[in-house]
Amino acid sequence: MRPFEYARAGSTTEAVRQFAPGTMYLGGGTNLVDLMRLGVAEPERLVDVSRLPLDAVEEQGERVRVGATVRNTDLAAHPLIRARYPMLARAVLTGASGQVRNVATVAGNLLQRTRCTYFQDVTRPCNKRRPGSGCPAIAGDHGNLAVLGTSDACVATHPSDMAVALAALDAQVHVTGPGGDRIIPMPGLHRLPGEEPERDTVLAPGDLITAVELPPPPPGASLYRKVRERASFAFALVSIAAVLDVGRDGTVTSCRIALGGVAHAPWRAERAERALIGGPATGEAFLQAAEAELEQARPLPRNAYKVPLARNLIVATLEELAP
Repeated sequence: MRPFEYARAGSTTEAVRQFAPGTMYLGGGTNLVDLMRLGVAEPERLVDVSRLPLDAVEEQGERVRVGATVRNTDLAAHPLIRARYPMLARAVLTGASGQVRNVATVAGNLLQRTRCTYFQDVTRPCNKRRPGSGCPAIAGDHGNLAVLGTSDACVATHPSDMAVALAALDAQVHVTGPGGDRIIPMPGLHRLPGEEPERDTVLAPGDLITAVELPPPPPGASLYRKVRERASFAFALVSIAAVLDVGRDGTVTSCRIALGGVAHAPWRAERAERALIGGPATGEAFLQAAEAELEQARPLPRNAYKVPLARNLIVATLEELAP
């Protein structure tokens, strides 16, 4: 780890003012510090934002505002979140060990980097670390990497469970930065790799996440499910955040599906949603919707298993949610 300067911000305005090229914001540090130790991240200056007054979960009418520095453990345990957004609470609890959740922040969870082996190994080429150096994962170790939204430049996956639930809930991310304040919808914060895989999000240099706003809970039943290699702390092979509302006549009136573990960003399954709304809430309809979504998958030889895994997970989850 190379030497760096450290400063603690007393306000969001001060944090943004202290930002300059080579600067990174420090929250819980559960991902950033690891990357610094590996030599993947080499900031010249850290601006500590972990003690900013952004640690509240507040009811604002039918909406809930979650501060950027709220710890993951506190978010999952908060009565408002457990009562109104149980899917989000469940996603957070599956996302890490208890020790990590006690330190990790909401903003840091959204901004964590991929766990691709080649990204974390500075002795290997990686387009996310050194644009233009190549993506050895395509011909190498890609068994747990992306099958949707990939490009010839990158097949990495985004590791956050929380982000998948927020994408299904249509959350909004509040940001302040040199260009002022703005609101970014979920999905929409994270980018697909394209020709610029080094850019994980649409944030501009110096942008600081200040809060996540949750809209009124959507109608229907919701569920977060995660398939992983072991029951203890592990990243998703495939995960799903789903909300399903079925009318008295047995037709789907609304549906939201987001997938994790399959793309460079939380993947909103819009094709599947369109296929389901207005149709019958049956296993056959769920299967057809899943297949419509996964027609656009581009699996590699060692992660092709994710396509049937995602299909089966979509069907099983929707069948569990259907009345």
